[in-house]
Amino acid sequence: MAPQMPSAAVLVLHGGRAQGTGPPPPGLLNLPGLRMWPFIRSLVRATGEHRTGGAVGPVLVRGVRYGHRGWNGERDDAFHDAVHALDVLQDEAGDLPVILLGHSMGARAALRAGGHPLVRGVVGLAPWCPPGDPVTQLSGRDVVLLHSTRDRVTSPQATQSLATRARRAGARTCLITMRNSDHAMIRRAPAWHRTTTELVTGLLGLTPVPRPVAEVLRLPAGAEATAGTLDFDGLPAR
Repeated sequence: MAPQMPSAAVLVLHGGRAQGTGPPPPGLLNLPGLRMWPFIRSLVRATGEHRTGGAVGPVLVRGVRYGHRGWNGERDDAFHDAVHALDVLQDEAGDLPVILLGHSMGARAALRAGGHPLVRGVVGLAPWCPPGDPVTQLSGRDVVLLHSTRDRVTSPQATQSLATRARRAGARTCLITMRNSDHAMIRRAPAWHRTTTELVTGLLGLTPVPRPVAEVLRLPAGAEATAGTLDFDGLPAR
């Protein structure tokens, strides 16, 4: 029997550096890549539950390989790696819906690549959102961003600003703030893993999107930034 083609995909983009033209270190030495493995395992378990009876193809969960460990200014290396991964996936599997999941620099790359025709949504963890990064490419996409209020590496305020600008440009956006955590998502790690999995499977249509998130995603384009921001600790327990 021929292998079943995937019905959807999740591409996972780990973090990196502002500068660094050398390749990421291999295997276990690549700490930003290693940090995303619990998210990948959780997603594989969750999406595997929906491979029923052959009626729906499997959900492919794949990490994006970087040629360079840094963003490197106007080279935008991680962005181009994300687009290349999407193009390869399209050649392999056709026009299937894709959710991009990225952390830090990887989230910046996911947001920049969100205009690719395969992309239905972006989930960004502690994203790097420099002022002036484009947002028009996210029009018509679902964008959910999670950020610790104590992040000292990337700015939760900048993330809120990008989410607001993207909504005004036609995206459906939501920011979830996480108290008492950190940029590496080590503190409160189970909450990060669980919530991210719920969001990704929800945006793929495999499970319901958490109700407060769904309500924020329906906000009008001109909604205030505070209206589009949720406190994780105020969300109903699941």
